[in-house]
Amino acid sequence: MQQLTELPGKELAPGLTGYYAHGKSMTLGLVEIKAGSNLPEHNHLHEQITYILEGELEMNIGGEQCLLTTGMYHVIPSNIPHSAMAKTDCKVIDVFNPVREDYK
Repeated sequence: MQQLTELPGKELAPGLTGYYAHGKSMTLGLVEIKAGSNLPEHNHLHEQITYILEGELEMNIGGEQCLLTTGMYHVIPSNIPHSAMAKTDCKVIDVFNPVREDYK
């Protein structure tokens, strides 16, 4: 056993670093995001659940703006375009199904 932050970090975009653990059918990630950082619009075949541990994250999910704050979550269906901008420093848990092979 180890802490997620002991795993090698993956820079997703400037100011966004993810730490990922992989099972047979899912990926768990802890993402640290610096205030003002942006994750450009993208989509992927993976279903994603994003849970906010700390901070305020403004997301656009399928054309809908939503502000996620500490304790909130959002389910992002497969292939739906989404983006994010951190209003404050954030810590976020992301779960993906199936496994994010590109994050290994």
